[in-house]
Amino acid sequence: MKAPAFWSGRRGWLAWALGPLGWIYGFIAARRMARPGAAAGVPVICVGNFTAGGAGKTPAAILLAEMAMALGRKPFFLSRGYGGRLAGPVLVDPARHAAADCGDEPLLLARIAPVVVSRDRVAGAAEAVSRGADVLIMDDGMQNPSLRKDVVIAVVDGDAGVGNGMCLPAGPLRAPLADQMPHVDVVLVIGGAGAVRDVAAAAASCGKPVLAAALTPDAREVEVLRGEKLLAFAGIGRPGKFFQTLRAAGLDIVMTRSFADHHPYGAADVGALASEANGVGALLVTTAKDAVRWPPDGPALRVVTVRLELAAAAAGQLRALLSDRIRSAP
Repeated sequence: MKAPAFWSGRRGWLAWALGPLGWIYGFIAARRMARPGAAAGVPVICVGNFTAGGAGKTPAAILLAEMAMALGRKPFFLSRGYGGRLAGPVLVDPARHAAADCGDEPLLLARIAPVVVSRDRVAGAAEAVSRGADVLIMDDGMQNPSLRKDVVIAVVDGDAGVGNGMCLPAGPLRAPLADQMPHVDVVLVIGGAGAVRDVAAAAASCGKPVLAAALTPDAREVEVLRGEKLLAFAGIGRPGKFFQTLRAAGLDIVMTRSFADHHPYGAADVGALASEANGVGALLVTTAKDAVRWPPDGPALRVVTVRLELAAAAAGQLRALLSDRIRSAP
């Protein structure tokens, strides 16, 4: 699904009409977040967001896994496997599993560290620990209370913020911001900070640090595409952000096509995209997340991966927090 337009910007009549439902949803979600979780037996780092939709959680989870490995730990990712058919717990095998099995994000994460997919997060944690994990990194699940979390990183899209500030279905928030913030250790703002005033104020009121980050495209992949005409397409939380990244890197984007997050590319999609690209003499370029959902027999794709980058001071602050919490976790 694509986020409805009334979730962003000023609160329109439809948002106000759905407001009572949003209040009920947010009240229940906030109460649920306050429940105590089960101990995993190893430190648990959760990467989530305040809102529904994409914000950059997967690149953030990858960065945290790399930091944990630099501390000498053996992290496993724990994912619900959104969009996949497997209930789990199951260890993701990229040679055997496709996005239809386990979802697209676990296939990306498996390039960095082992991934266990499980709709039951407690069972998934037990499976990962039995396989040797000494740190768990939850990709999403900030509002899920089933596991006790030692570090919670809330990722925020700096351009989208928390939208109209209302709860589902009236707005994008999964629970009221004021109720979520006490459960968070760090707010990680990715990209421009034009829409995060409310988030920054809520973080300041709770004494939570706000760190700035940016998504940087792979320089080698960009250089290969320089001078080519490109049709860029994406089925992620905010496709426009990917297109903007490519243009900022100096690439010639002659056409763009947006799809819903986790969109499964079928024969009709593949045929239409290939035809449009041929019509303008362009190459097809997309995200790494979209590429794992592209049919293996489809036309060749060019992929531009992105990496989360923090300034040295912010990276040091995040690394110190992880080190301290990992060492002190029961």
